[in-house]
Amino acid sequence: QVQLVESGGGLVQAGGSLRLSCAASGRTFSSYIMGWFRQAPGKEREFVAAISWSGGSTYYGDSVEDRFTISRDNAKNTVYLQMNRLKPEDTAVYYCAAAKAAGVWNTVVLGRLGGYDYWGQGTQVTVSS
Repeated sequence: QVQLVESGGGLVQAGGSLRLSCAASGRTFSSYIMGWFRQAPGKEREFVAAISWSGGSTYYGDSVEDRFTISRDNAKNTVYLQMNRLKPEDTAVYYCAAAKAAGVWNTVVLGRLGGYDYWGQGTQVTVSS
C-alpha cells in the first residue's frame, strides 16, 4: 500500500512556473513508476507525465512536453513536476499516481488511468490570463 500526498499547487499568471511535489509513504517508493495526471472541470482526467523507477526514463503527454519536467528523489520518497510557461489551459486539479507495472516500462499503459494502482487526492493549479 502506498499513500500519496500532493502539494505545491496554487494561483499563477500565464507564463509563470510552479513546482508540484508528491510525497509517498512506505519503504518501497523506488519500486513504483510514478505519474502525474490532471483533470479540468468538465473534462476527463488526462495523462501529464511518468517517470521510471530510477528516473532514467520519462514520458510526457503531448500538451505539456517541452514545458513540464518530471523528476524523482527516491531518498526522499518524492516525485516532482516542474511546470514552466504555464497557460490558462493548464488549469486543473493535478494528481500523483503510482504504478506497480510489474517491472515493465510500457508508455501505452502508463498513459492510461488504469495503468496506476494508487492515487493522491490532488492539488489545484489555476493559471490566470
